[in-house]
Amino acid sequence: MKRRDFIKLATAGSSLTLISSRLSVAEPARNWRTFRLTYQINLPTEGTPASLWLPLPETAVDGWQQAGNVESVGEADSNRIIVDTRADASYNHTLWQDSKPRQLSVSCLARTVDRSVSAKFLATDFKGTLPPAVQAFLKPSRHIPVDGIVLDTARKATQGAYTPLEKARAIYEWVVDNSFRDPKTQGCGLGDLKTMLETGNLGGKCADISSLFVGLARASGIPARDVFGIRVAESRQFKSLGKTGDVTRAQHCRAEFYLAGYGWVPVDPADVRKAVLEEKLPLDDPKIAALRAKLFGYWEMNWVAFNHARDFSLLPKAAANPINYLMYPYAELAGIPREQLMPDQFSYRITAEELAA
Repeated sequence: MKRRDFIKLATAGSSLTLISSRLSVAEPARNWRTFRLTYQINLPTEGTPASLWLPLPETAVDGWQQAGNVESVGEADSNRIIVDTRADASYNHTLWQDSKPRQLSVSCLARTVDRSVSAKFLATDFKGTLPPAVQAFLKPSRHIPVDGIVLDTARKATQGAYTPLEKARAIYEWVVDNSFRDPKTQGCGLGDLKTMLETGNLGGKCADISSLFVGLARASGIPARDVFGIRVAESRQFKSLGKTGDVTRAQHCRAEFYLAGYGWVPVDPADVRKAVLEEKLPLDDPKIAALRAKLFGYWEMNWVAFNHARDFSLLPKAAANPINYLMYPYAELAGIPREQLMPDQFSYRITAEELAA
């Protein structure tokens, strides 16, 4: 019988050690905040083998988030951090070969700073070429096509707009005006863009509304992508836009688009619609109007980003590959996926705390 390992790891791999070392760099001019995110997992013991994938914080190349140490405690046959360069995602994978207790605690650090674009930028007409790596975010995926009804809708949304920045702004405004947050949508939604447009039902949650922006931007020739993550602190904007402590159901998807000559620009049309619904304010309320203007080019970083992987295959190979996105814990027992949007059935809990500077 194979000996099971008792896991108590600080990291797994030199890439995480390098990333964590950046946390010690003092940057007093920027208001960095450090958060600890902890997963508590208790999988059912039936069905072997059992595999678990947990999304981990990313390090943003443009400097608004840094990932730190990952610590795991539990008993399993293997536990490792996977840096998937194909999907540009990092996640913790754990494997249990038998039916003994499957309890695991994984804690990870992330350091964030508010991300904003200046008003001067918003009046600038940037020119340049798209890097090859960015051109990939013009391509369609299973949930985000860029032809047919998506292309037709993008043309309507961008009438009268000419530059990429003008088109991105027009799409953002169109999405805010035409979508709505549907509290009945499970989890963060599926982000099934074609179905939304074909049915005319533009209601949903953050993955749906962000995918609407991303698909229309790509169809307009603007690289764009969803960014999946989780809220970890209260918001300075509205109470409904923050969460701390038990964040098991606080996942949130944002979006960003790329301007040649500048880089990635943050947007969050989904949080505008969330504030409208949960703060019980109309879209033309001055507070909502201010939020709407701010969230074109701004992210409040009371939120930790995981990845922007979409319609991709997990490593090691999952039975349900390709998966839609990795924003929630994902597990398979005997090759059968567990319902990741139902934490009580899946049996996981996620907590967040801010650490002193």
